[in-house]
Amino acid sequence: MKALILAAGIASRLRPLTDNTPKCLLKVGNKNILSLTLDNIISNRIQKVVVVTGYREDQIKNFIASEYPTLDVKYIYNPVYDSTNNIYSLWLVKNEFAGEDMLLMDSDIIFDQSIITKLLNSGFDNCLALKKHEVQEEEIKVKGDSEGRILEIGKEVIPKEAMGESIGIEKFSAPLVEKLYKILDHLIIRENKVNLFYEAAFQNLIDDGESIFAVDITEHKCMEIDTAHDLEMANRMITENY
Repeated sequence: MKALILAAGIASRLRPLTDNTPKCLLKVGNKNILSLTLDNIISNRIQKVVVVTGYREDQIKNFIASEYPTLDVKYIYNPVYDSTNNIYSLWLVKNEFAGEDMLLMDSDIIFDQSIITKLLNSGFDNCLALKKHEVQEEEIKVKGDSEGRILEIGKEVIPKEAMGESIGIEKFSAPLVEKLYKILDHLIIRENKVNLFYEAAFQNLIDDGESIFAVDITEHKCMEIDTAHDLEMANRMITENY
């Protein structure tokens, strides 16, 4: 299994904090977001990592080279990071995941390492981490059946019908990854839909009959960093737990 971290974006909502620094290198507690993510990956004995870079990529590469010199890491650069969404970054790594299981995650999440462990030990070949709480319109919401099989995913899901929020950590088997990239090829190459969230491709998989399950991680600490207020809350969360 390889881990994939998507870290190409500008993070304009965090300006001026991100004027000169990529979001994943912002400090939370005594470490930055990327370091916390890599520590969680390594703690789960995943040794191969692919990082999609874009905005100020040299800072990311220099940090990993300095702090994780023995890590098996491959960088893929998104040259249009300022005009595409995460679906395009995901598509760019197609050749790196041929025949590989994938642990996919965004680079702006503070989370407990046990969330990865829970996905790996879930018994599901294909699953994602779900936080159960009262959801709002802007969150990536998940609707599912009584067994936890996902029926709908995306911001368009009606909040009152949602089980909760997808936090941006997914585990996919190699066969599903192969099907995922066929869908991504169609969306990106044929339809030029480069500004979608990657959950649109997950929905296509589900509509085609593939099963992806939601794994409840509500008991574990996690949060996405989008704003300065989020960063402040994450600092408090880290301080309380560490």
